[in-house]
Amino acid sequence: MTTETNKPTVDTRWQSLNSDWANDKETFPMPWGKLMMWIFLLSDTFIFSIFLTGYMNVRMSATEPWPNTSEVFALTIAGQHIPLILIAIMTFVLITSSGTMALAVNYAYQGDREKTFLLMIATALLGASFVGMQAFEWSKLIHEGVRPWGNPMGATQFGSAFFMITGFHGIHVSAGVIYLSIIANRVRKGHYEGKGYHIVEITGLYWHFVDLVWVFIFAFFYLW
Repeated sequence: MTTETNKPTVDTRWQSLNSDWANDKETFPMPWGKLMMWIFLLSDTFIFSIFLTGYMNVRMSATEPWPNTSEVFALTIAGQHIPLILIAIMTFVLITSSGTMALAVNYAYQGDREKTFLLMIATALLGASFVGMQAFEWSKLIHEGVRPWGNPMGATQFGSAFFMITGFHGIHVSAGVIYLSIIANRVRKGHYEGKGYHIVEITGLYWHFVDLVWVFIFAFFYLW
């Protein structure tokens, strides 16, 4: 005949759970840093979604003609007028940086500090190149008279939408470059030896999110 004397009571289970939380133990099979990054990225997804939804609403309700982005973002190279060439290069650079970041995570879990460091630095440099090209793009449009409150090429809302969306994304890329550089330096110094390399994967999550957001900006703002 079996007895229930050794079966934990509800109160005992709650006490055990409270003890685990109080001792800062992992409650879920996921590092806290990774969980917090996912929560941050989810909140950021809502913000970018609101920005792009607002842009589409403004674009469709504008009474003045919307500037032709193929012409606005064209560059003249060797006498040839090439539409969206700079934007295409920026997109290629950012997508390439996703590849180097993925390789960095792979080598981190293999314990290869040198390759992880070099690939993270390469990712940061590609990100910095993107920001540099974006700064050139901003300066070009400002020189042509585009402002958040005005636009000589057509609809006034174009300037505010452009600077708000690309500026907010550019801040994310700039922060990511700094973040990558700090973590890469700590990897080089062996700070995570024995602790695990979850932080490299967490950094990668942030960077892949920034890249993915740019794909949507590229499609909605530059190609539409």
